[in-house]
Amino acid sequence: MRSRYSAFVLGLHDYLLQTWHPSTRPTSLAPDPPGHRWLGLQVRGHRQLDAEHAIVEFVARSKLGGRAHRLHERSRFVREQDRWFYLDADLNA
Repeated sequence: MRSRYSAFVLGLHDYLLQTWHPSTRPTSLAPDPPGHRWLGLQVRGHRQLDAEHAIVEFVARSKLGGRAHRLHERSRFVREQDRWFYLDADLNA
């Protein structure tokens, strides 16, 4: 999760797409709007459900146009060929 957050901060869309599971991966990602700043990540918890599935709950804070924003998400990850891939998220965490 931390590596994906860092990739969002740095605009590394190729990395984000490579770590996204092919079954849910978008074809492309839009860049952040001009002036958007990521302010921090707090991992609230993580749980490995079995050898191939895990959940990470986090809050990411950002600012755009003088307004603070908060993304609270429960992300699902799946492991294939010894690599973890982002699968999808529950945004109502």
